[in-house]
Amino acid sequence: MAGLSVLIPVYNRDVTVLVSNLLEQAADWGGAVEILCFDDGSTPEFRELNRLLAAWPMVCYVELPHNVGRAAIRNRLAEAARHEWLLLLDNDSLLPDDQYVARYAAAATLAPVLVGGTIYEFAAPADPNLFLRWHYGREREARPCAVRQKEPHAQLTLNNLLIRADIFRRFGLDEQLTRYGHEDTKFGWRLRAAGLPVRHLNNPVLHDGLEAAADFLLKTHEAVRNLALLYRSEGLGTDTRLLRTALRLKRTGLSALVRPGLAVLQISLNRNVLSGKPSLRQLDLLKLYWLLEELK
Repeated sequence: MAGLSVLIPVYNRDVTVLVSNLLEQAADWGGAVEILCFDDGSTPEFRELNRLLAAWPMVCYVELPHNVGRAAIRNRLAEAARHEWLLLLDNDSLLPDDQYVARYAAAATLAPVLVGGTIYEFAAPADPNLFLRWHYGREREARPCAVRQKEPHAQLTLNNLLIRADIFRRFGLDEQLTRYGHEDTKFGWRLRAAGLPVRHLNNPVLHDGLEAAADFLLKTHEAVRNLALLYRSEGLGTDTRLLRTALRLKRTGLSALVRPGLAVLQISLNRNVLSGKPSLRQLDLLKLYWLLEELK
Protein backbone atom coordinates (compact mmCIF):
# COMPACT_ATOMS: atom_id res chain seq x y z
CA MET A 1 0.00 0.00 0.00
CA ALA A 2 1.30 3.47 -0.92
CA GLY A 3 2.14 5.71 2.02
CA LEU A 4 -0.15 8.31 3.59
CA SER A 5 0.70 11.84 4.76
CA VAL A 6 -1.92 13.44 7.00
CA LEU A 7 -1.78 17.24 6.73
CA ILE A 8 -3.13 19.35 9.61
CA PRO A 9 -2.77 23.14 9.58
CA VAL A 10 -2.85 24.28 13.21
CA TYR A 11 -4.18 27.62 14.39
CA ASN A 12 -5.23 28.33 17.99
CA ARG A 13 -6.40 24.78 18.57
CA ASP A 14 -5.21 21.85 20.69
CA VAL A 15 -4.83 19.02 18.16
CA THR A 16 -3.35 16.38 20.46
CA VAL A 17 -6.62 14.39 20.68
CA LEU A 18 -7.04 14.37 16.89
CA VAL A 19 -3.43 13.30 16.32
CA SER A 20 -3.62 10.64 19.05
CA ASN A 21 -6.73 9.12 17.46
CA LEU A 22 -5.08 9.12 14.03
CA LEU A 23 -2.03 7.34 15.43
CA GLU A 24 -4.24 4.67 16.98
CA GLN A 25 -5.66 3.93 13.52
CA ALA A 26 -2.46 4.38 11.49
CA ALA A 27 -1.86 0.65 11.07
CA ASP A 28 -5.24 0.34 9.32
CA TRP A 29 -3.87 2.23 6.32
CA GLY A 30 -1.67 -0.74 5.41
CA GLY A 31 1.39 1.32 4.54
CA ALA A 32 3.71 3.98 5.90
CA VAL A 33 1.98 6.91 7.65
CA GLU A 34 3.19 10.32 8.75
CA ILE A 35 1.24 13.17 10.37
CA LEU A 36 2.39 16.71 9.62
CA CYS A 37 1.19 19.50 11.91
CA PHE A 38 2.30 23.00 10.92
CA ASP A 39 1.38 25.76 13.35
CA ASP A 40 0.39 28.92 11.47
CA GLY A 41 1.01 31.64 14.04
CA SER A 42 -1.03 30.41 17.03
CA THR A 43 -0.94 32.19 20.37
CA PRO A 44 1.73 31.01 22.85
CA GLU A 45 -0.67 28.94 24.98
CA PHE A 46 -1.73 26.77 22.03
CA ARG A 47 1.85 26.37 20.82
CA GLU A 48 2.79 25.19 24.29
CA LEU A 49 0.02 22.57 24.23
CA ASN A 50 0.91 21.26 20.77
CA ARG A 51 4.70 21.16 21.23
CA LEU A 52 4.21 17.76 22.85
CA LEU A 53 3.61 16.43 19.33
CA ALA A 54 7.25 16.96 18.35
CA ALA A 55 8.23 13.93 20.44
CA TRP A 56 5.47 11.62 19.17
CA PRO A 57 6.28 8.84 16.68
CA MET A 58 5.28 9.42 13.04
CA VAL A 59 4.50 13.10 13.79
CA CYS A 60 6.27 16.14 12.35
CA TYR A 61 5.41 19.31 14.27
CA VAL A 62 6.63 22.65 12.89
CA GLU A 63 5.95 26.22 14.04
CA LEU A 64 5.92 28.84 11.30
CA PRO A 65 7.34 32.23 12.36
CA HIS A 66 4.22 34.08 11.21
CA ASN A 67 0.77 33.41 9.82
CA VAL A 68 0.82 32.62 6.09
CA GLY A 69 -2.90 31.95 5.56
CA ARG A 70 -5.28 29.09 4.84
CA ALA A 71 -4.15 28.29 1.29
CA ALA A 72 -0.40 28.80 1.79
CA ILE A 73 -0.21 26.60 4.88
CA ARG A 74 -1.80 23.66 3.05
CA ASN A 75 0.53 24.14 0.09
CA ARG A 76 3.53 24.08 2.45
CA LEU A 77 2.26 20.95 4.15
CA ALA A 78 1.86 19.24 0.78
CA GLU A 79 5.37 20.25 -0.27
CA ALA A 80 6.82 18.71 2.90
CA ALA A 81 4.82 15.46 2.65
CA ARG A 82 6.82 12.33 1.78
CA HIS A 83 4.09 9.91 0.74
CA GLU A 84 1.89 9.27 -2.30
CA TRP A 85 -1.47 10.04 -0.66
CA LEU A 86 -2.44 13.18 1.24
CA LEU A 87 -5.23 13.36 3.80
CA LEU A 88 -6.22 16.97 4.47
CA LEU A 89 -7.90 17.67 7.81
CA ASP A 90 -8.92 20.88 9.56
CA ASN A 91 -7.60 21.25 13.07
CA ASP A 92 -11.12 21.41 14.52
CA SER A 93 -12.06 17.94 13.23
CA LEU A 94 -12.57 14.82 15.32
CA LEU A 95 -12.69 11.25 14.06
CA PRO A 96 -16.17 9.66 14.18
CA ASP A 97 -15.08 6.17 15.24
CA ASP A 98 -12.19 3.70 15.10
CA GLN A 99 -12.78 2.70 11.45
CA TYR A 100 -12.14 6.10 9.84
CA VAL A 101 -8.69 5.33 8.38
CA ALA A 102 -9.73 1.79 7.42
CA ARG A 103 -12.62 3.11 5.32
CA TYR A 104 -10.29 5.38 3.38
CA ALA A 105 -7.79 2.56 2.87
CA ALA A 106 -10.55 0.36 1.41
CA ALA A 107 -11.70 3.16 -0.94
CA ALA A 108 -8.31 4.36 -2.18
CA THR A 109 -8.61 2.49 -5.49
CA LEU A 110 -11.95 4.09 -6.38
CA ALA A 111 -10.68 7.51 -7.49
CA PRO A 112 -7.65 9.79 -7.18
CA VAL A 113 -9.70 12.30 -5.15
CA LEU A 114 -11.98 11.19 -2.30
CA VAL A 115 -14.16 13.41 -0.09
CA GLY A 116 -15.39 12.01 3.22
CA GLY A 117 -17.78 14.77 4.31
CA THR A 118 -18.55 16.50 7.60
CA ILE A 119 -21.10 15.96 10.34
CA TYR A 120 -22.17 17.99 13.35
CA GLU A 121 -23.41 17.05 16.78
CA PHE A 122 -27.08 16.08 16.79
CA ALA A 123 -27.92 18.29 19.78
CA ALA A 124 -27.79 22.07 19.51
CA PRO A 125 -25.02 23.77 21.52
CA ALA A 126 -25.96 25.05 24.97
CA ASP A 127 -24.44 28.45 24.17
CA PRO A 128 -26.93 30.38 21.96
CA ASN A 129 -24.01 32.35 20.52
CA LEU A 130 -22.84 29.16 18.79
CA PHE A 131 -26.25 28.19 17.39
CA LEU A 132 -25.85 29.94 14.01
CA ARG A 133 -22.65 28.07 13.13
CA TRP A 134 -24.14 24.74 14.26
CA HIS A 135 -27.44 25.37 12.44
CA TYR A 136 -25.67 26.36 9.22
CA GLY A 137 -23.39 23.33 9.43
CA ARG A 138 -26.25 20.91 10.01
CA GLU A 139 -28.43 22.33 7.23
CA ARG A 140 -25.90 23.32 4.57
CA GLU A 141 -22.69 21.37 5.10
CA ALA A 142 -23.59 17.96 6.53
CA ARG A 143 -24.79 16.45 3.26
CA PRO A 144 -25.04 12.70 2.56
CA CYS A 145 -22.50 11.36 0.10
CA ALA A 146 -25.22 10.54 -2.46
CA VAL A 147 -26.27 14.18 -2.52
CA ARG A 148 -22.68 15.43 -2.74
CA GLN A 149 -21.92 13.00 -5.59
CA LYS A 150 -24.55 14.65 -7.81
CA GLU A 151 -22.19 17.63 -8.13
CA PRO A 152 -18.90 16.04 -7.11
CA HIS A 153 -16.52 18.88 -7.96
CA ALA A 154 -18.78 21.66 -6.68
CA GLN A 155 -19.21 19.79 -3.36
CA LEU A 156 -15.48 19.26 -2.81
CA THR A 157 -14.17 20.41 0.57
CA LEU A 158 -10.55 20.65 1.65
CA ASN A 159 -11.40 19.36 5.09
CA ASN A 160 -11.47 15.55 5.05
CA LEU A 161 -10.05 15.25 1.54
CA LEU A 162 -7.96 12.24 0.50
CA ILE A 163 -6.02 13.01 -2.68
CA ARG A 164 -3.02 11.73 -4.56
CA ALA A 165 -0.05 13.94 -3.75
CA ASP A 166 0.94 14.46 -7.40
CA ILE A 167 -2.51 15.80 -8.21
CA PHE A 168 -2.60 18.20 -5.28
CA ARG A 169 0.87 19.52 -6.10
CA ARG A 170 -0.02 19.88 -9.77
CA PHE A 171 -2.86 22.29 -9.00
CA GLY A 172 -2.22 23.59 -5.49
CA LEU A 173 -4.33 26.19 -3.75
CA ASP A 174 -4.63 29.80 -4.88
CA GLU A 175 -2.64 31.81 -2.33
CA GLN A 176 -4.06 35.04 -3.74
CA LEU A 177 -7.30 34.21 -1.94
CA THR A 178 -6.09 35.65 1.33
CA ARG A 179 -9.58 36.10 2.79
CA TYR A 180 -11.61 33.22 4.20
CA GLY A 181 -13.56 31.04 1.80
CA HIS A 182 -13.69 29.42 -1.65
CA GLU A 183 -10.15 28.01 -1.76
CA ASP A 184 -11.76 24.58 -2.01
CA THR A 185 -14.34 25.83 -4.51
CA LYS A 186 -11.66 26.98 -6.94
CA PHE A 187 -9.69 23.78 -6.41
CA GLY A 188 -12.77 21.75 -7.34
CA TRP A 189 -13.30 23.81 -10.47
CA ARG A 190 -9.70 23.19 -11.54
CA LEU A 191 -10.04 19.44 -11.04
CA ARG A 192 -13.23 19.41 -13.09
CA ALA A 193 -11.59 21.38 -15.92
CA ALA A 194 -8.78 18.80 -15.98
CA GLY A 195 -11.29 15.93 -16.15
CA LEU A 196 -10.18 14.39 -12.86
CA PRO A 197 -12.87 12.32 -11.11
CA VAL A 198 -13.95 13.07 -7.54
CA ARG A 199 -15.61 10.38 -5.46
CA HIS A 200 -17.66 11.21 -2.35
CA LEU A 201 -17.76 8.75 0.54
CA ASN A 202 -19.69 8.25 3.72
CA ASN A 203 -16.64 8.77 5.92
CA PRO A 204 -17.27 12.08 7.71
CA VAL A 205 -15.31 13.83 10.40
CA LEU A 206 -17.07 15.62 13.25
CA HIS A 207 -16.77 19.40 13.11
CA ASP A 208 -15.82 20.40 16.64
CA GLY A 209 -14.94 24.08 16.23
CA LEU A 210 -18.15 26.10 16.45
CA GLU A 211 -17.55 29.83 16.16
CA ALA A 212 -19.44 32.70 17.71
CA ALA A 213 -22.17 34.05 15.42
CA ALA A 214 -20.46 37.41 14.84
CA ASP A 215 -17.18 35.72 13.86
CA PHE A 216 -18.96 33.34 11.50
CA LEU A 217 -20.81 36.25 9.90
CA LEU A 218 -17.53 38.07 9.26
CA LYS A 219 -16.07 34.97 7.63
CA THR A 220 -19.19 34.53 5.54
CA HIS A 221 -18.82 38.11 4.29
CA GLU A 222 -15.19 37.41 3.41
CA ALA A 223 -16.25 34.31 1.46
CA VAL A 224 -18.73 36.39 -0.56
CA ARG A 225 -15.93 38.83 -1.42
CA ASN A 226 -13.77 35.92 -2.56
CA LEU A 227 -16.59 34.64 -4.75
CA ALA A 228 -16.92 38.06 -6.39
CA LEU A 229 -13.14 38.20 -6.88
CA LEU A 230 -13.08 34.79 -8.56
CA TYR A 231 -15.91 35.78 -10.89
CA ARG A 232 -14.40 39.12 -11.86
CA SER A 233 -10.87 37.77 -12.37
CA GLU A 234 -11.52 34.34 -13.85
CA GLY A 235 -15.23 34.04 -14.63
CA LEU A 236 -15.59 31.30 -12.00
CA GLY A 237 -18.49 30.67 -9.66
CA THR A 238 -21.42 30.67 -12.04
CA ASP A 239 -22.42 27.21 -10.83
CA THR A 240 -23.15 28.59 -7.35
CA ARG A 241 -26.75 29.51 -6.66
CA LEU A 242 -25.76 32.77 -5.01
CA LEU A 243 -23.79 34.08 -7.99
CA ARG A 244 -26.37 32.82 -10.50
CA THR A 245 -29.09 34.73 -8.63
CA ALA A 246 -27.02 37.93 -8.48
CA LEU A 247 -26.15 37.77 -12.19
CA ARG A 248 -29.77 37.11 -13.15
CA LEU A 249 -30.88 40.17 -11.18
CA LYS A 250 -28.23 42.30 -12.87
CA ARG A 251 -29.07 40.94 -16.33
CA THR A 252 -32.79 41.71 -15.95
CA GLY A 253 -32.19 45.10 -14.36
CA LEU A 254 -33.88 44.03 -11.13
CA SER A 255 -30.73 44.52 -9.09
CA ALA A 256 -31.38 48.27 -9.20
CA LEU A 257 -34.56 47.58 -7.21
CA VAL A 258 -33.46 44.65 -5.08
CA ARG A 259 -30.17 46.08 -3.82
CA PRO A 260 -31.65 49.26 -2.28
CA GLY A 261 -34.41 47.18 -0.72
CA LEU A 262 -31.92 44.81 0.84
CA ALA A 263 -29.86 47.79 2.02
CA VAL A 264 -32.90 49.01 3.96
CA LEU A 265 -33.37 45.52 5.43
CA GLN A 266 -29.69 45.01 6.24
CA ILE A 267 -29.92 45.99 9.90
CA SER A 268 -32.96 43.76 10.41
CA LEU A 269 -31.29 40.85 8.61
CA ASN A 270 -28.15 41.22 10.72
CA ARG A 271 -30.21 41.32 13.89
CA ASN A 272 -32.02 38.12 12.98
CA VAL A 273 -28.89 36.22 11.95
CA LEU A 274 -27.15 37.14 15.20
CA SER A 275 -30.18 36.26 17.32
CA GLY A 276 -30.77 33.02 19.20
CA LYS A 277 -33.12 31.82 16.43
CA PRO A 278 -31.45 32.75 13.14
CA SER A 279 -33.08 32.18 9.77
CA LEU A 280 -30.79 30.82 7.07
CA ARG A 281 -33.06 32.39 4.47
CA GLN A 282 -32.31 35.79 5.97
CA LEU A 283 -28.61 34.93 5.93
CA ASP A 284 -29.00 34.13 2.22
CA LEU A 285 -30.55 37.56 1.63
CA LEU A 286 -27.69 39.20 3.47
CA LYS A 287 -25.18 37.31 1.32
CA LEU A 288 -27.07 38.34 -1.82
CA TYR A 289 -26.91 41.98 -0.73
CA TRP A 290 -23.17 41.74 -0.12
CA LEU A 291 -22.59 40.14 -3.51
CA LEU A 292 -24.68 42.71 -5.37
CA GLU A 293 -22.65 45.41 -3.64
CA GLU A 294 -19.43 43.75 -4.81
CA LEU A 295 -20.66 43.42 -8.40
CA LYS A 296 -22.24 46.86 -8.84
